[in-house]
Amino acid sequence: MDIKEKIAKIEELLDVDEGTLTEDTVLAELDEWDSMSILSLIVYFDEECGKNISGEEIKDFEIVKDIMDLM
Repeated sequence: MDIKEKIAKIEELLDVDEGTLTEDTVLAELDEWDSMSILSLIVYFDEECGKNISGEEIKDFEIVKDIMDLM
């Protein structure tokens, strides 16, 4: 999966408009960065990436690139 595909998937998971995010987007500044987004990421990582990650680990993410690095 390349960078554009990863960003598109994150935009889908966070339910933001296409082209909204960059690698340097600060997650805390997004209205969509909430408990539902975190839950979506947990499910995505479990089902699509085969990685078990906790909500606490995801809460430590600061920018979109943090999510991308785990993908």
